[in-house]
Amino acid sequence: MDGSQTRRGQPCWFRKPKVGMIAVNDGLLLRNHIPRILKNHFKGKPYYVDLLELFNEVEFQTASGQMIDLITTHAGEKDLSKYSLSLHRRIVQFKTAYYSFYLPVACALLVAGENLDDHVNIKDILIKMGIYFQVQDDYLDCFADPEVLGKNGTDIQDFKCSWLVVKALEHCNEEQKKLLHENYGKDDLACVANVKALYNDLKLEDVYLEYEKNKYKELINLIEDQPSKAVQAVLKSFLSKIYKRQK
Repeated sequence: MDGSQTRRGQPCWFRKPKVGMIAVNDGLLLRNHIPRILKNHFKGKPYYVDLLELFNEVEFQTASGQMIDLITTHAGEKDLSKYSLSLHRRIVQFKTAYYSFYLPVACALLVAGENLDDHVNIKDILIKMGIYFQVQDDYLDCFADPEVLGKNGTDIQDFKCSWLVVKALEHCNEEQKKLLHENYGKDDLACVANVKALYNDLKLEDVYLEYEKNKYKELINLIEDQPSKAVQAVLKSFLSKIYKRQK
């Protein structure tokens, strides 16, 4: 969808010689396996309909987040002035946080016979965790070793509303802002290098590390406020998987 070359260390599926646009239908086939799997394993269970509705809702949220992400990067409409922390949060909350973090825990709660409306605080923690995860992703897209990350970062070339560019806009002086406007979103190695050099000048690695430290502390405090030790253990296991990750 975003024209990437690699994903998880492999060539993108649509770039395979005998695949191309057939990848769209392959995606639909995979998507349609979800209700088939749920039916195979859970039909007749009291929470079966709730599971189906949960997957449908999260799919809608994810597709909405992907849409917001893609329509902010339309060719010919490149305007960095519309990029902000609130826009970034809206994109990543819907595009990443719901399916990556909330969905698996919500499934477990339903299977355990719980009402999701009784666990809004857990949902809020998982959404915050998902946003932190995407901020990490934005940081790694620029600063991680592609061999370790499993893909070549393209957020700069793709004019993505990345956490890094939003933070750069916050910290830039007028001259630096002009440089950013002239180089961001161009598929040119020299322009990408100029943006990365600006990120280094603004010490965005340090800004990110401070964000990560504070976010981890905030999440741990929220998790330890939960009355259930079992819930605490699940949430801490999620957090431990992503804290200080390199890929």
